[in-house]
Amino acid sequence: MSEMPSPAVSSMASDLKRRVPSAIVLILLALGATWYGSFPFLLFWTVAALIVWYEWATVVRAEPRTTVIALGAIALAIAAVLLSLKMTLAACAVVAIGAAAGAFATNGSQEARIWSGSGLLYAAFVFIPAVLLREDAKFGFLAIIWLYAVVWLTDIAGYFCGRFIGGPKLAPVISPKKTWSGAIGGTVFGVVGGVMVATLANAGVAFMSIVIALLVSVFAQAGDIFESFVKRKFGKKDASGILPGHGGVMDRIDGFIAAALFALVIGLLHRGASAPATGLLQW
Repeated sequence: MSEMPSPAVSSMASDLKRRVPSAIVLILLALGATWYGSFPFLLFWTVAALIVWYEWATVVRAEPRTTVIALGAIALAIAAVLLSLKMTLAACAVVAIGAAAGAFATNGSQEARIWSGSGLLYAAFVFIPAVLLREDAKFGFLAIIWLYAVVWLTDIAGYFCGRFIGGPKLAPVISPKKTWSGAIGGTVFGVVGGVMVATLANAGVAFMSIVIALLVSVFAQAGDIFESFVKRKFGKKDASGILPGHGGVMDRIDGFIAAALFALVIGLLHRGASAPATGLLQW
């Protein structure tokens, strides 16, 4: 007579059954948009940014909701158009103005205004760093694939290592399910994924490239914890219910937002604005 699966295994199987189909769809859309680049890539991540902005404003209860969300959405849309025209500084300026306008329009305390305005900056980080990296003529496509590999493997390995190994909690007050075993396992696999992509792309693997992959993996996990902190502060379990098994778009790409921003900064510091993806991958 076969043994019944443990409650933990049954719970994980049920969780995966809900997560996997929507995850596959998202991965295929992301890879397709990245392959085409240009307008499809910009559109994909701009839509993601708009949804994240809507979720953030909902989570922090920005009021009047319609006005605040509309102001932010207009600013993000204009910023996307300016990015398509290679007017990066103007796009960033529009986002900053939109954040200030949204904060000013928000009712309530100074803290409520800050949370509202900062949310638009957070939403802008969804697409601006990714678009700037993708535009690099030499390594733009590979830099985004590298980011996907590091972030996705960090997330997947962290999930399974945390479930199977368990152990001490990483941030019990903010995110009770996260463990040190998951964080370490996720980081190891994230680095391996980054090294594999760099090797296959002939971008070269040096000591610094391994260090960068490790730091990007850590930043991805920090982005996840930050988003958990925001939801816990405002008493929310998920940003929304738009993705079956995953919650909201913000729940799914919180790590990518932080990782892409950090990766862009590294690329800019290393090779400048003309080739940030090359600066990220070639050392």
